[in-house]
Parts: sequence; C-alpha cells; structure tokens
Amino acid sequence: MAIACCALAQAQVQATLSLEDCIAVALSQNPTVRVADMEVHKADYSRKETLGRLLPTLSFDGSYNRTLQKQVAYMDLDAFPGMGGDEGGNAAQPGERSSKGDAGFKMGLDNMYSLGFQASVPVIAPQLWASLKISDQQIARAVEQARASRLDMVNQVKNAYYALQLAYDSKQVVQESYDMAALTHDTYVKRHALGDASEYEVLRASVAMKNIEPQILQCEIAVKRAHLQLAILMGVEADTPFDISGTLTDYESTMYSDVMALQPDLSGNTSLAMNAIETRTLERTLSMEKASWWPTLSLAGNYSWNSSSNGSPFRNFRWTSYSMVGLSLSIPIFQGGQRYNRIKQARIQLDEMAYTRENLTRNLNSQAALAIDNIKLNVKQIASSKESVGEAERANDIQNRSFDIGAASYLDLRDSQLSLTQARLSYCQAIYNYLVAASDLELLLGNAPVERYLGK
Repeated sequence: MAIACCALAQAQVQATLSLEDCIAVALSQNPTVRVADMEVHKADYSRKETLGRLLPTLSFDGSYNRTLQKQVAYMDLDAFPGMGGDEGGNAAQPGERSSKGDAGFKMGLDNMYSLGFQASVPVIAPQLWASLKISDQQIARAVEQARASRLDMVNQVKNAYYALQLAYDSKQVVQESYDMAALTHDTYVKRHALGDASEYEVLRASVAMKNIEPQILQCEIAVKRAHLQLAILMGVEADTPFDISGTLTDYESTMYSDVMALQPDLSGNTSLAMNAIETRTLERTLSMEKASWWPTLSLAGNYSWNSSSNGSPFRNFRWTSYSMVGLSLSIPIFQGGQRYNRIKQARIQLDEMAYTRENLTRNLNSQAALAIDNIKLNVKQIASSKESVGEAERANDIQNRSFDIGAASYLDLRDSQLSLTQARLSYCQAIYNYLVAASDLELLLGNAPVERYLGK
C-alpha cells in the first residue's frame, strides 16, 4: 500500500496497480472509510464520557449578592409576660396588637460573598453502571459499521476495477475487429489497383471499416469513465495517472476452484452482526430501566468561605469558613407508572428484534442461495462463450483462406469477422458478470479479507 500511495503521489509516474493495490489505497484514502473510522473514535470518547460520571466531580463556585431592600421581621412580644403590653406595664388583651411590636426590625446585611469548592461522587448508581454496558455496545456498533463500510468499499473497488478491465478488453476486441476490416480494405484497394476488384467493393470495405470507428470511440469513453470511477473510489485526484494490470481472462484459471469452495456461510454478514448488536443494546437498555427501581447513594462535600458586611462592597470583609460532608440517599417509590411502561416498551422492542432477525436470516439465506446459483450459471456461460470464441476463430480462419483464394465473398468474410467480434465481447462480458456476482456474494457473506488489504 505504501508503494502504491507513493507512486500515485508522484504525478509524473504512471503507476501500474493491481486489484489488491487499488483496494488498499481505497481503504486508506477514501473519505467514506475515514469517516467510519472516526465514528469508532467518537463512540470511544462517548464511553469515556459515561465512565467519567462514575468519578468524583469538583467545582469552584463564587457568588456576590447585594441586598436592595432588607427583610423586615416582626415579633409577638405579647407572648412574653413583662415584655409586651402598654406603657403602664399592663399586658395586652388577647386579639389586641402591641404598639411596641408594630414597627418590626430589619434583618441581614448589605453585602454577601461566598466562595468555595463543591465535590460529589456517586457511591451506588445502578442505572449509571448499566449505561456503561450500553456504551460498550455503541462502540461495537461503530466498529461493525466501520467494517461494513470497508466491505462495501472493497466491493465497489472490485466492481470498478472489473469494469475498467472490461472496457480495456472490449476496446482491444473492437480494435482487432477494426484492424481486420482495415486489412480487408487494403486488400481491396490493391486488387482494385490491379483491376481485380470493383470500386463498389472498395467502397463497401471502406464503409465497413469506418462503421467500427464509433465503437472505438465509445470504448475509449467507457475506459475514461471507468478510470474516473476507480480514481474516485480510491480517494485520489481524477487526473492522477495510473494503469491497471491483468485482463479479465486472467481470473479464469482460479474460477472453477473458487466456485467449488462457495458456501452460504452468513456468519460474517454485517446485517446479522448489526442485528445482534442492536439486540444486546436493547437487553442492556432493559437492564438499565429495571435498575431505575433501585435506590441511589451519593457522597457530597464542600468547603466554602463566606463574608457579609454593610456599606461599601469593597470594605469591611469578614471571612468565615464552612465545610461539610454528607450522604444523599434517593429511594424511588412512585413515578406515575413511567418506569413500568418503559420496561414494557423495552421488552416489546426485544421481541420485535427477534422477529426481525428471523425474517432477515430467511431473506439472506435465499439471497445467498440465489447468488451461488447465479455464479454457477455465469461459469457455464463463460465455458459456452469460450467455446463459441474458439469456433468463431476457426470459422474466421477458414473464411480468410477461402477469401484469399477467391472461394468466399466479402460478405462471407465480413460475417465471420462480426461473429468473432461478438463472440469475444460476449466472452469478456460473461467473465465480468461472473466477477461482479462473486464480489456481490462476498459482500453479502461479509468474508472479504479486509485485514490482508490493510496489511499491504
């Protein structure tokens, strides 16, 4: 991977990349994969945030209050014999208000300062402990999503690589057809110069040759489009010069052994893995909801300095310290049935997830079986197409020899050439269909060797 990246970084170098090189570059450079990896780190930080709630918290607080209007307090002096009553010392009668108690007196000072440290730590927190397990499942979900992103990227790069190979091979087949038509045209031109062929035959050969030129242009456009798509998936600039190695026919040597080893093993399927993670998350959520019935206990303490004074807020400071440590116990008794209904919801979600997994497993098994059958049909199609290519080549050779001795017409020769071109294109298309089907099955089963590509 490092060699491929260095070669791509040098714009003046035409790097030749294999399929494994392209996948390795895409897994390291593509923004989609990078975002998926960042989600894993984000989930890890989220778990650390939850873990931090189990640790002590410490804060420093400060406040200043200026009293604008002091509170007035009144005292019932009639309740104290000898202190209430009128000026003559007679006690006031019940229901009467003493004249001395009517004025009241003001309480408090003008300025109040408070500075101090506040600390707390949970001692018994069942819900918080359960939430930590949910955070673990969030990390597992992010990891599985990152793996799914890599598997999907491997599939996309493979399909784009195969499409580029198909474009190259198709262009080569069409170019060979053009060369044969050009050779036939040159033969007629020479015959016409010798008086052995008519001008009509020369024109007909020229038209046949020029009719292939638009196909060559279409193949060149297909090559550029496939090259651009592969560059985008690799996360490099579109104008980065690079080439690919190999042709579609190179995969035929291992095709039959690969098909024989196919097994519908869904143990690596990302959808089933995500379903399992979601199920465990719901189980943890149910445990957390049940933990809301348990009491909680926390330890708290503070150390503060207080000052109060009258007059200017910048003078007459009288600081006194204050400290305390205490336990806070909370026992939930009744919350209007909220906890009970949340537990019921969590259980229903678990049942829904079980039915979802059953249906998902059934669908995936059907998809895997159909995909394997499709691959086997593609292999048969490749064998049939290869046989057709061989027959078309032999027929074209016969027509070429017959044409050279004048035993075959131009139409017979041109028909054999078109049949050969079509057979070769069908052969390339059949191999491409097989490779794409195998790549899609690999994505479905989730068994792509991602670690091997990352290690390149």
